Amino acid sequence: MNKAFSFIIISFNEEIHLPRLLASIATLNARVCLLDSGSTDDTLKIAADYGVETAYHPFENHPKQWDYALKHFKINTPWTIGLDADQIVSPELLELLKDFKDEDFAHVNGIYFNRKNVFKGRWLKYGGYYPFYLLKMFRTGKGSSDTSENMDHRFMVPEPTIIWKNGHIIEENLKENEISFWIAKHNRYSDLVADEEIERMQALRMQSEKPEFFGSPNQRKAWFKKIWWDLPRYWRPFFYFIYRFIFKLGILDGKNGVIFHFLQGFWFRLVVDIKIEEKLKQGGVKHYVHGE
Repeated sequence: MNKAFSFIIISFNEEIHLPRLLASIATLNARVCLLDSGSTDDTLKIAADYGVETAYHPFENHPKQWDYALKHFKINTPWTIGLDADQIVSPELLELLKDFKDEDFAHVNGIYFNRKNVFKGRWLKYGGYYPFYLLKMFRTGKGSSDTSENMDHRFMVPEPTIIWKNGHIIEENLKENEISFWIAKHNRYSDLVADEEIERMQALRMQSEKPEFFGSPNQRKAWFKKIWWDLPRYWRPFFYFIYRFIFKLGILDGKNGVIFHFLQGFWFRLVVDIKIEEKLKQGGVKHYVHGE
């Protein structure tokens, strides 16, 4: 059994994805724990076939689900790796993990992997989607889930951290090949984001990460989000889409890439802004301080 690290995965009806992920890490001989939120397909059977330890917890949002997972599973290896079921470990990352020794990283608390995002079979190389660094590996007991957001999930650790630029995880949600699934999913997400932003207007919710442009990838994302929240609603989806499509060359990602950048960069964020206005008119916020 691998003595350096263990894996934690969260799942819900992931029979289409889980075999792919588990096969990609099988040769590492590491402990794998899976937190499921009530799958009705063969997810748990597949996990059992691979010898995966499983537990159940009802789903509220991704950050809270990860928070429960980190606290529930008693990891006894010095490092923990957290992966979503629709991600796989690339051959390059697999080699880095095979060679990993705790003593070589005594000064480090966390390691960022580099994500390759695939939509409808197309790797999104542009539009700000690559390189894209995610903190996925961290010292056990040092890492936590950032529950200050409703939708976007990230792990947090005290600095120092490092980046494995060639340590790729490949993320491809095959369910999203059906566009109606993608739209329904992001319609649900838009409610979470709208509620979250209204709470930020009331100063009921604060960022956990320190916003720094020249900081870690997490701190840099926090800096951009701080700018985003100060931009005028309805205009900011337009600005963001132009930034991704033109300045970050999203137009070069081909037909499926263009569809993704339009839906994720413009449509989704416009729906969020519309829902914020609707919720405010319904009295969702008592003290509105966002410029209206």
